Amino acid sequence: MGKKHFVYILLTENNTLYCGYTDDVEKRFAAHLEGRGAKYTKANKPVKILWQKEFETKQDAMKEEYRIKHKLTRQEKLNLIKSSHIS
Repeated sequence: MGKKHFVYILLTENNTLYCGYTDDVEKRFAAHLEGRGAKYTKANKPVKILWQKEFETKQDAMKEEYRIKHKLTRQEKLNLIKSSHIS
């Protein structure tokens, strides 16, 4: 079994969205909660994981992370989350 690759979107307590890449979503979320995940989530405490998707390759996951971060508006990100809700 190969390594897993995920892109995820977090909701912060400031009601902002943060998108990232990881090979372990739960472990990465815990790192964000401890202030070790990213500079952004150190200043904007994450509340919960809103969305995650698994990819075959790291390259595919990184492409999707870039697309979400740099190409999608907040509303488009919310639509993505709504269309594939993980609750």
